Amino acid sequence: MRIAVYLPLLLSVIAPLGARPLSERCEPRLATWLLTASALVLGVATTVSLGLLAITGLIGLPFLADLGHWSARTAQINDPAEPPVALLAGLLLGGALLTVARMLWRRGRSIASAIWDAACMPTPDGLVIVEDETPDAYALPGLPGRVVVSTGMLRTLDKAEHDILLAHERAHLAAHHYLFVALAGLGAAANPLLRPFATAVTYTVERWADEQAARATGDRRRVARAVGKAALAAHGAPAPRLSTLGFRGVLGRRGPLAGAGPVPRRVAALLAPPPARRPGLALATAACLALTVMSTAAAAHDLDALLDVVGVEHQHGPHHPGMERPDAHGMG
Repeated sequence: MRIAVYLPLLLSVIAPLGARPLSERCEPRLATWLLTASALVLGVATTVSLGLLAITGLIGLPFLADLGHWSARTAQINDPAEPPVALLAGLLLGGALLTVARMLWRRGRSIASAIWDAACMPTPDGLVIVEDETPDAYALPGLPGRVVVSTGMLRTLDKAEHDILLAHERAHLAAHHYLFVALAGLGAAANPLLRPFATAVTYTVERWADEQAARATGDRRRVARAVGKAALAAHGAPAPRLSTLGFRGVLGRRGPLAGAGPVPRRVAALLAPPPARRPGLALATAACLALTVMSTAAAAHDLDALLDVVGVEHQHGPHHPGMERPDAHGMG
């Protein structure tokens, strides 16, 4: 446990350094899955590690040991964390849980509001055109979802680019991109060090939709031009309020074509050949996540073994030399 419990925390510092390279080099759909899984797994694992460290600090307190009927002395000897470390872990754990709860509440309300808004927009083909001079386009998830486009955006683009815009927004709805963004944000809420993963996901879902639009229209250069035109048009428009999903760019006001990620990177990617899947990056990411899961499971198992040890010590008293007892040293 002395090693395993700290490994997810170390990986959460190192792994985000690969978020941007992964988002740039890997096929967008695969990159989105890998980045979202990384944010979730590392977010959960680091939260569990903080909880384990906090618990090991608590079981070494004499008054709690008396209440729980275990040996505080044995717990202190075998504790993988010094009291200040356990205290810090407990404080960080409390902050993480509070941030996650607040994020879940806000995102849940936003999604419910989006579904309600979509239900209040009857349309036979899922396209809603609003009279607004501000260039704007966004996908509104619902049952079913809606693509909302302003007249200002329609006037900015030509007929062929209208089709590209619709293909892009419908790709957001078909693949439920708002869920990827929400789940990656949940991991970042649990551990702020993972924010690069959440930022990368907001970019890769836009790239995913760009590639879908390119496949639907068969013209990558025209899609790149449409992305650039929409971005320039929206850049000069007044900033609108946040969307019902609470963020811009991805499924939000100001339009996914404008603010979801660095537009020049998206245009450059569309002007280049279609991206490769990069199985090596996928395998490396999967190995990192597997190591994280195994380390967390090992640390939890070792804590269970430690609790058995301190319980035995309390029942039978201190062991004398030559007596066999479970050994908590060297766990993990």
